[in-house]
Amino acid sequence: MSTMNIAVLAGDGIGPEVVAESIKVLKAVSTVYGCKFQFNEAIVGAEAIFKTGNPLPDETLDICKKSDAVLFGAIGDPYFDNNPEAKVRPEQGLLKLRKELGLFANLRPVKIFDKVAENSPIKKEILAGTDMVIYRELISGIYFGEKFTDNEEGYAYDICKYNRTEIERIAHLAFQAAQKRSKKVTLIDKANVLDTSRLWRKICQEIAKEYADVTLEYIFVDNAAMQMILNPRQFDIILTENMFGDIISDEASVIGGSIGLMPSASVGEQNAMFEPIHGSYPQAKGKGIANPIASILSAAMMLDHLDWDTAARNIEKAVEKAIESGIVTQDLNTDKVHSTKEVGDFIASFILDTEKNSYYNYENIKIGKSTIV
Repeated sequence: MSTMNIAVLAGDGIGPEVVAESIKVLKAVSTVYGCKFQFNEAIVGAEAIFKTGNPLPDETLDICKKSDAVLFGAIGDPYFDNNPEAKVRPEQGLLKLRKELGLFANLRPVKIFDKVAENSPIKKEILAGTDMVIYRELISGIYFGEKFTDNEEGYAYDICKYNRTEIERIAHLAFQAAQKRSKKVTLIDKANVLDTSRLWRKICQEIAKEYADVTLEYIFVDNAAMQMILNPRQFDIILTENMFGDIISDEASVIGGSIGLMPSASVGEQNAMFEPIHGSYPQAKGKGIANPIASILSAAMMLDHLDWDTAARNIEKAVEKAIESGIVTQDLNTDKVHSTKEVGDFIASFILDTEKNSYYNYENIKIGKSTIV
């Protein structure tokens, strides 16, 4: 059995803490299923700037390109957030990494865990049955278009551009995913105003003819933002461009009760990266309060990508068990708080013990006697 090379870019803030728990869970998976991982650590973001002056050093990029997948933590640091004059920023490293690896599609599943639904700002009866995946185009659009600022004149612009290839490749992924689910794709755009949106509609209409069993629907982004709150279960596969996807997917993440539950995958033709959707949360750094579940579920998505589907389902089952058992961090339960490490211990132990039909270890963790080191 060949060893899977995983590039580990823990990044900034709470990134190293949550990624450590994902690796712990992956090692448990390795023990149970026999899959072998080689974890190759590399620096990125603020840490890389402080050490090298570059948010994405060449060595880091090289490690990523030679890996079977990239496990990413978080990026960002208050030093740069509070310095508008900074010319080099951590986020530039992430944008360049996506571009260099050709990660054109960002996949964000949004599924409601009943046990923590009361944490959501949305009523439980509205949330019930919500299960969607957002397909966001990731390496084009306004974030990557030409930019200009004339500080003397107080003038700036950002150009949004798309071409047929950029739209077609992610649209096919979305339609193929819909065929395996509820057979519906909803395109979010602003076609009543933007030429780029009208191009998206035209090309998606053409592609829809190749998927006769899939229904293609359209919704303007402003209405989509409202519908995400009023009736989120109407969505199955959402397809959209970069900036709209950035905004809509963050909105969708909140309705589930915590952004700390939401994983993501960024995929291309050759490479793939897996990361929680939350930021670096520097206020929580080193306090052991960060929720590792989004990172752990991202690791499950990585296993799916690497064709270890059964192992991925076991991670998801372990996460559900942790939530049902109340083994969660303070963002989900302020009455009985468990640390980042304790949540990871529980999930890893569940994976190890359920294979042996024994619940001894993870029940010990449940009462505070961790058996995972």
